[in-house]
Amino acid sequence: MERNKVVVKYKDGALIKGQTGDFFPNKTTFHMETLHGELKEIQLAELKAVFFVKDFEGNKDHVKTYHDHVAGGGRKIKVIFQDGEEIIGYTLGYSPERQGFMLLPGDLSGNNERIYVLKSGTKKIEFI
Repeated sequence: MERNKVVVKYKDGALIKGQTGDFFPNKTTFHMETLHGELKEIQLAELKAVFFVKDFEGNKDHVKTYHDHVAGGGRKIKVIFQDGEEIIGYTLGYSPERQGFMLLPGDLSGNNERIYVLKSGTKKIEFI
C-alpha cells in the first residue's frame, strides 16, 4: 500500500510528522512511522486533524489565501478549530453524525494536499 506523508495535530497542540499506509476515515486508530523511525498507533479521538502534506518542511513564508476553486471538490466549508486556527476548503463528505470528514484546502499552493478534520477538535463548522 502506498504510504502518505502526514502531520498529525493533537488537540493539546502537540504534533507528529511521519508516514502512514493504513489511515481510513471510518477507523478509530491508524499507524504511522515517525520521522525518527518510531512506529506509533494514533488514536483519532485525541486529534484535531490529520494533514496529508506534500513535504514535511512546508514554506514558512507562505501566506494562506483560500480563493482557489477545487473542481469536483464538493461544497465550500469553513472550519474553526478549538485552538483558533481557521481553514477554508471543500468537502464531499461532511456529516454531523460522523467523527470527521475529509477537506480539500481552498489554497492549492499550500503544503496540504488534504486534511482529515476531527469534529471533536473544532469549535465551528459552516458551509460558505
